[in-house]
Amino acid sequence: MPTYMGKCPKCSEFGTMEEQVIEPEVSAVAGKAAKRPPSVFNSTPQRITDVQADNTTRLQLPLGEFSRVLGGGVVPGSLVLLGGDPGLGKSTLLLDVAAMMAKHHGQVLYISGEESLQQIKLRANRLGVAEKELFLVTETSVNVMLKHIQDIKPIFVIVDSIQTCVVQESSSAAGSVSQVRHSAAVFQELAKSSGITVFLVGHVTKTGTIAGPRVLEHIVDTVLYLEGDQFHRFRLLRSVKNRFGATSEVGVFEMEAAGMTQVTNPSEAFLAERQANAPGSAIAVTLEGTRPILIEIQALTSSTAFANPRRTANGVDHNRLLLVSAVLSKRARIKLFDKDIFANVIGGLNINEPASDVALAIAIVSSSKDRPIHADMAFVGELGLSGELRAVSQLEMRLKEAAKLGFKRCVVPRLQGKRLKSPPKGIEIIPCRNIADVMAVALVALQ
Repeated sequence: MPTYMGKCPKCSEFGTMEEQVIEPEVSAVAGKAAKRPPSVFNSTPQRITDVQADNTTRLQLPLGEFSRVLGGGVVPGSLVLLGGDPGLGKSTLLLDVAAMMAKHHGQVLYISGEESLQQIKLRANRLGVAEKELFLVTETSVNVMLKHIQDIKPIFVIVDSIQTCVVQESSSAAGSVSQVRHSAAVFQELAKSSGITVFLVGHVTKTGTIAGPRVLEHIVDTVLYLEGDQFHRFRLLRSVKNRFGATSEVGVFEMEAAGMTQVTNPSEAFLAERQANAPGSAIAVTLEGTRPILIEIQALTSSTAFANPRRTANGVDHNRLLLVSAVLSKRARIKLFDKDIFANVIGGLNINEPASDVALAIAIVSSSKDRPIHADMAFVGELGLSGELRAVSQLEMRLKEAAKLGFKRCVVPRLQGKRLKSPPKGIEIIPCRNIADVMAVALVALQ
């Protein structure tokens, strides 16, 4: 007899069980063949030399950060999934995008299964949205949604959210794996057969992945995550899958009273309140997708009152902080065994790139020695277990971004710095072999 299982008996993890619905087989004796939906793809085999690449014209939006994450604009006939924690502004962002699409390209249908029309209208009034070509409807039945789409014939459809959709042919409850998969497949067929762009909003689990589990990412063309903290004003729209553009592309937005506004120069925004001569503050040049971003990494070391010192990371991977601390203790002879270490990335960003290791390390050293870092210096490089600086990707692009924001010097890995063919003008390249060399050039001398 079927029973509910929240915990997997094999891996002992919660939320990993997938529902498998077994459909009854159609009797061949009865002469009834199983009906399958017609394929939306051309199934005729062709030589690769005979296939013509379709240069589809993307639909441009005034919201440049949003278009950037999608790879340069909205692709007609694409199926896009947007996920994120509750309260970050997914519905607010998509309502703003829907209004822009309605203003510049044609009719748009916004379908909500969680909010009433009055609630959406209140948000629209706050955003200043009043486009006549933007249609709103509250509905959970996918069959009724398809009827509305057939009547209105929009070029852009938003479904908020996919977990509230119900397909009548499936007997499962709304939000179950079979319902989510079935609903997404219906919208995929709609997008590919009609050329309508469909955006799906997906809920996330406690672990931060889109609820399903992970069945939606395989169906859709693009997966976007809205990242950030409700207590910070910045939001990051990150592409983790994109069949029409680069993955890991990032768009930066700022949450304001009037909605989400794009941040065209995120590096300048993240460094706006920087205190240049404060010990424990270093500038790292990271790469998010194809965009270099300068961020401020702060570190604080203080004498511990406990037997085991604490290592607290905010915006930095905790294991990365432990690694950098161990390298500083072993290779640079920095005494950290009796100190608590706190590391923070300003702006609420989460940085996982190893190229920020050197900036994190020198920030810890600066706080431990209570010596500031040169205000006009930025840092690029991965830190190895022997204390050496390892090469990073797209170094020239990172240096150009640092020079554009007024930094005069940048610490880079030694071999990569010597091989740099055309260094940007206005910035001095400081090649360093290991963390000891970085400490010698980065810290301000005591008077």
